[in-house]
Amino acid sequence: MSFWNTAMQFFWREESLPVLAMTLGLAFLLFHFLKEERKSVLNTLTFFFACLLLQFVSGLIHALQFPSAAAVFHEAGLIGAGIAAIRLWGLVVFRIILPRMRITPPRIAEDIFVIIGYIAWGLVRLRYAGLDLGSIVATSAMITAVVAFAMQDTLGNILGGLALQMDNSIEIGDWIKVDDVSGRVVDIRWRSTLVETRNWETVVFPNSQLMKSKFLVLGRRTGQPVQWRRWVWFNVSMDIPPTRVVRVVEEAIQQTDIANVAKNPLPNCVLMDMDDKGYVRYAMRYWLTDLTPDDPTDAVIRWHIMTALQRAGIKLAMDERSIHMTKENEKYEEMLHHREILLRIKTLKQVELFSQMTEQELTALAERLRFSPFAKGEIISRQGATAHWLYIVIRGEAEVYLETPDGGRRVLRDLGKGSFFGEMGLMTGAPRSASVLAKTDVECYRLDKEMFEEILHQRPGIAEEISQVLAVRKVELDSMIQGMGAESASRDAAQHSGEILATIKRFFGL
Repeated sequence: MSFWNTAMQFFWREESLPVLAMTLGLAFLLFHFLKEERKSVLNTLTFFFACLLLQFVSGLIHALQFPSAAAVFHEAGLIGAGIAAIRLWGLVVFRIILPRMRITPPRIAEDIFVIIGYIAWGLVRLRYAGLDLGSIVATSAMITAVVAFAMQDTLGNILGGLALQMDNSIEIGDWIKVDDVSGRVVDIRWRSTLVETRNWETVVFPNSQLMKSKFLVLGRRTGQPVQWRRWVWFNVSMDIPPTRVVRVVEEAIQQTDIANVAKNPLPNCVLMDMDDKGYVRYAMRYWLTDLTPDDPTDAVIRWHIMTALQRAGIKLAMDERSIHMTKENEKYEEMLHHREILLRIKTLKQVELFSQMTEQELTALAERLRFSPFAKGEIISRQGATAHWLYIVIRGEAEVYLETPDGGRRVLRDLGKGSFFGEMGLMTGAPRSASVLAKTDVECYRLDKEMFEEILHQRPGIAEEISQVLAVRKVELDSMIQGMGAESASRDAAQHSGEILATIKRFFGL
């Protein structure tokens, strides 16, 4: 028999072709379904062919009449090729087959089963090589005891990682808090658990630490969606009834769509403490649906609380230890007040509703305006509500929309600086015909019926001038809603003017 025939006969066995075909088939499946694991699969294939090369070398050595060395090289190559095949089978079973059966075992379970396969394959090959497994097991037990004693911390971490994944104490994607560190779990490894914080830090917790001490899993409750309760604190003077503070704040938060704030359970405001310094401590409690933007969402909630309290004329209480180093004199305060009144008069002159009023009347009206800020996303005016006041936009943007029967929205127009709305509610008491939403942070002046009533009684003729403006505004809105033509709208405005004037006189008792 020739040299090459002897070498190939020793190298290429009856089972070699099926094993090669199986390995290439597994690799093809993994390349097709697991694109993110292609590098790992390629490395495993490289190792497999390296083991085949080692077996080929063993055939050459056998042809050179070194049978013992050839047997050692061949067995080493066979064990290595088997390890590569087991690795590929592990990827196919745990990454392709089980997920498609809607079974998602922890990654550490895959590692354990693959390692058990490695050990079993190695023992089987050693047994075929003629080694006594009994003596190997006895010797390995003694070695294992020594290694276990020397590496008890490492083994504790490994067993801790296994326990954490097997009992689902924490899962990848969970938010946890350990001492003063909170973050999202991104990986559970043999030795440690990796947690990414909101500060772009990755904290490495030894698994044994998580097993020995308590930790919080944030936002998780059995049978409930992931959401985490947050507390936003604020102080108000004792002079303000708590029921009023709670009502003002809850209405502002509950009626506004705020990103990452759950609607169930509803946010609620509670009185938490009464301080001897003269103020009451409140907490706005809400449920956060995305645990990443915690502080930004708290900031949005605080801004809504501030604007709601400002609109209601409620001031936030400050610590009495605050020291003011400067005291404005009366002249300076008078100058600021005069400047503010001039700004309000300028704003009122831009409003068509008050265009026929005298300078004196505008000044009296400006004195009665109330500053009313709204945070982005708040409902400034709701369709169907009864509100006897008018808003004038001085900063920001809002949109007017209709609420459709199916729960949708139909936007009618946008409002900017100088726009006004709510005139029918102010002058006639009619319910709001549309809703108004703050597209950005919006600042308004608010004019109530009581403020306007005194001026109207002093000069009743204003009512007729205003009724004509209101008729045009009403018909314009109706035309947008119903799609009427300009000619029809003009004719209807003339008809509505008399009706609106009669309603104004009746509403104000003129």
